[in-house]
Amino acid sequence: MGRSRGGLTTKIHALVDALGLPIVLKLTEGQAHDGKSAADMLATVRRGDTLLADRAYDSNALREHLAQRGARGQIKPMAGRVIALSFNRRIYKKRNAVERFFNKLKHFRAVATRYDKRDDNFLASVQLASLRIWMRFNESVA
Repeated sequence: MGRSRGGLTTKIHALVDALGLPIVLKLTEGQAHDGKSAADMLATVRRGDTLLADRAYDSNALREHLAQRGARGQIKPMAGRVIALSFNRRIYKKRNAVERFFNKLKHFRAVATRYDKRDDNFLASVQLASLRIWMRFNESVA
């Protein structure tokens, strides 16, 4: 848990597929920068994949890491960038799958209110909630 003026904070980072189902979950301290925590989550990104991420993940190092893996990054550039980078708004709009996942995750009270004080217990709660989201998606309609 990170400490800030507002108290103890934690960020949940998620890598989701095109359907908004979680693939990789990670916790970091609230004050930690988002871009630095992204590199170790990219093990599942393969050649030909496209990674959609928000401005917080915009860094040259992350873009180079994706290029080495043969993947493309559609990351909205930071407003203060000196060199403007290409960016496809039509593809970037599909990033709302991540936002929808976090909305579904917040429906679980233990995750939304952060009852657990230990990070490993909280990550387990997030993983259980994610499992329920997977199960809800794959349940039979017959």
